[in-house]
Amino acid sequence: MAIVADHAPDLTLVYVPHLDYDLQRFGPSSPRAAAAAAELDAVLGPLLDAARAADATVVALSEYSITDVSRPVDVNRLLRAEGLLRVHTQDGMEYLDPWTSRAFAVADHQVAHVYVRNPADVPAVAKLCAGLPGVAEVLDADGKAAHGLDHERAGELVLVAEPDAWFTYYYWLDDARAPDFARLVEIHRKPGYDPAELFFDPAAPGAAKRGAAVALARKKLGMRYLMSVVGLDAGARAVRGSHGRLPADPADAPVLLCSDPGPARDAVAATEVKALLLELAGLAPQPGGQPGATPSAGQPGATPPAGATARRADAIVATE
Repeated sequence: MAIVADHAPDLTLVYVPHLDYDLQRFGPSSPRAAAAAAELDAVLGPLLDAARAADATVVALSEYSITDVSRPVDVNRLLRAEGLLRVHTQDGMEYLDPWTSRAFAVADHQVAHVYVRNPADVPAVAKLCAGLPGVAEVLDADGKAAHGLDHERAGELVLVAEPDAWFTYYYWLDDARAPDFARLVEIHRKPGYDPAELFFDPAAPGAAKRGAAVALARKKLGMRYLMSVVGLDAGARAVRGSHGRLPADPADAPVLLCSDPGPARDAVAATEVKALLLELAGLAPQPGGQPGATPSAGQPGATPPAGATARRADAIVATE
């Protein structure tokens, strides 16, 4: 708020996690979701007041919308059981070996990219994944193209979960051989997103909390520590909210709200958000493709949307 008042930035980005973390933990149908929304309302009040005082345009944007889920789906365990995914062992712990695996999945909520080393294996892997309970769609090259997912870094196959399911990254078959990072809050080493990190281990929450207290004490003393508090399958089974598949109900779609009604439209594609923000900031590309400040209303060449005003300070509030 002080930054907006003191520095009048062209763009301010604010991330508020209230409708992200708790909705993944408890699900959007949970009473905890309503409580999170109330907490968010209280947090946003002063921020919106500061934006109004600075005459800033406010955009509230959600990248995705979270829906209720109850089933974790272990794609990598299936691939391993079929001899397609390989691991290497270190100190009794198993680590995914993507270089020697014939196929492995990188999971992100309700979407998983399956990388298949040999193109000849793609049809068999697609058939295998299609038979896994919880998988709604298996997108091959044509399917990826139809959904705009045919990027060079995309998997040879892209899986989409059923509405009540989501994909884990788990690949070990025995918890005693799980990698060291599996029980840690360690987003950069896991081959996929792990919402179980949002919980103290549901199988032993008391022990997990005591471990967290010891880790924080070591941190305060300047000692090395590990925050080993995450449950494995118990944590995955506790997840109640996820996202990634296209919503069946428009009410479950992401939202974009704007204090300036000028650029209103029925829908905004995710790929159009950047252009919309540039338009609101008066930085839309000019004829000839050169970016620059759009002429203020009343100046020659000005063609602002109806109801729009010339403002350069924009507060963007991202809520997920």
